[in-house]
Amino acid sequence: MHKRLITLCLVAGLFATPALAQSDADQHSISWGPQVEGERFEYSADGETYHGYLARSASDDTPRPAVLIVHEWWGLNDYARQRADQLAALGFVALAVDMYGAGQVADHPDQAGEFSSQVMQNWPAARSRLEAAMAQLREHPAVADTGMAAIGYCFGGSVVMNMALAGMPLDAVVSYHGGPTQAVESPASFDGAVQIHNGAADPMVSQDDLGAIASALAATGAEVEVINYHDATHSFTNPGADAAGEAFGLPLGYDPIADAASWQATLLLLDRTLNP
Repeated sequence: MHKRLITLCLVAGLFATPALAQSDADQHSISWGPQVEGERFEYSADGETYHGYLARSASDDTPRPAVLIVHEWWGLNDYARQRADQLAALGFVALAVDMYGAGQVADHPDQAGEFSSQVMQNWPAARSRLEAAMAQLREHPAVADTGMAAIGYCFGGSVVMNMALAGMPLDAVVSYHGGPTQAVESPASFDGAVQIHNGAADPMVSQDDLGAIASALAATGAEVEVINYHDATHSFTNPGADAAGEAFGLPLGYDPIADAASWQATLLLLDRTLNP
């Protein structure tokens, strides 16, 4: 008898559900979330063509702040594009830049090291291609005239820290597991904010070198914050780090806690500096 009563109640509930849903729909408006649209974004510098990736919300007609994303030493791959899509879904216009030209992507650490070294050893050329990307991005109708930020991963972290040292027109710079290599010989004034997210167990980043570049950034007038994550190693934000580390014998590893914490800190900084 008891089981039969439960069955009847469940059946009655099934028949009542559509009516309740209809009632809710009548009382509350339903809207759609962001529809992210990605496209190739070509720009030129010093006679070379670069193939960036621009992501934005196609359902939003209001101009929004822009964020540059500088890729890992592998080049502009799917990981950098995914980060651009994430920022676009949150209301930013995100440009993942191409630092190697023609969209080149390395498939081996030796090639990646060669590509990234060429960039860091010729900072004036690197700056020229970054300035070209920024100038063209500012002309995009989806971009608001309210400021710009740059974030970078690994090699890209080194690049964005040097963008701040060079005094490039940015409101915020964020480095994730970036190498503390100072390529700018004569630092300029920078009044933006700099966040440096680093794995405390990263054998590829010297704490002394990290402290040195943080001090150099602070000397420019920047607001500098260095955050170390316990047990996190190199490339801790990239879910594909474990596979790459195993394939090439590199000390890489994804850390979901450090990834989530660094991303949250970044979003708070972007909101503070780009959304007055």
